[in-house]
Amino acid sequence: MYQPASFREDDLGAQLALVRAHPLGMLISHGEQGLTADPLPFLIEADPQGQLWLRAHLSRANGHWKLLQQAQECLVIFQGPGGYISPGWYESKRQTGKAVPTWNYSQVQLYGVPSLTEDPRWLRRQLEGITALQEGRMPEPWRIDDAPAGYIAAQIKGIVGVEIAVTRREGKWKMSQNRSAADVDGVILGLRAGDEAQRRLAEEVERRRG
Repeated sequence: MYQPASFREDDLGAQLALVRAHPLGMLISHGEQGLTADPLPFLIEADPQGQLWLRAHLSRANGHWKLLQQAQECLVIFQGPGGYISPGWYESKRQTGKAVPTWNYSQVQLYGVPSLTEDPRWLRRQLEGITALQEGRMPEPWRIDDAPAGYIAAQIKGIVGVEIAVTRREGKWKMSQNRSAADVDGVILGLRAGDEAQRRLAEEVERRRG
């Protein structure tokens, strides 16, 4: 990933927070048939030494899991807050006219070695974990035990687990850090006048300003 120094984010805590807040990652692998990509919800764990593990599952009908059996490396991309930045928000545009549109975004890219499992206990733990992550914010959280045991057992037979030992991680928060203070002020004001997603992005630009 192209990494200007002002946008680079190597902090493990920041990367973990983005992945947990935006767990739908794009799993990308390469094999004899070329590139294959699938969006999957992931759990991420870190041991005391900072080793990261990604865990997810694929439908057995999805041939991607068979490709992963031969893959020596794969990539998972997680996308955080982002949005369009208008040059009309820049003070420098008003002064010189020298401004163009851009896009602010945050992203974590995790590379690693995939392994597969069909162990029902592993798969159930993974399903319980990803369900708890999302249902925890619901007023009446749904739990796997709310469904008939036989139905869940049949569902588990239809999936394959994937575990990725992360070997390299990259984080990038492009949040107008390369602009002047006046331009950043304009970006924040412009975003705050927009919708909810733009207002969240404004908060991130504020946190990341140089």
